[in-house]
Amino acid sequence: MAKKKPTMKGTLIADNKRARFDYAIEDTFEAGIMLVGTEVKALREGRANIVESYATIDGDEAYIINANIPIYAPASQFNHLPTRPRKLLLKRREINKLIGEVQRKGRTIVPLKMYFNEKGIAKLLIGVGTGKRDIDKRDTQKKRDWQRDKARLMRERG
Repeated sequence: MAKKKPTMKGTLIADNKRARFDYAIEDTFEAGIMLVGTEVKALREGRANIVESYATIDGDEAYIINANIPIYAPASQFNHLPTRPRKLLLKRREINKLIGEVQRKGRTIVPLKMYFNEKGIAKLLIGVGTGKRDIDKRDTQKKRDWQRDKARLMRERG
């Protein structure tokens, strides 16, 4: 049976474009996030930042660290802490696979996208990757520039 790759279907909340530039992503997982009510309301407003965040394994649980979900103003005194660690909801088999990947040299778990799925549940697309060296980043930039120039030339020439 073919393995189903997780894809984002739904409403995008936050995107980490820097992650694919800084890391060579090898495998992706879709994880749920344990949130409190005011965090969900702030996400529904489309306010979140996952650029400087990362995921970690603590014992047998996965957490996202440093993800910024700003406070929800109408909640006043019942608000949450904006950058608190949040538990990721993954299957045991997926957590074991992540533990094995991270123990190998140079592997990091980085969040790629945060979104609401079709059912309205907040999800996080995380990827396991290795850090790119500067020369790899320059190659990525060259390829991106060439693709943009090629598309422009094709539009002009019809």
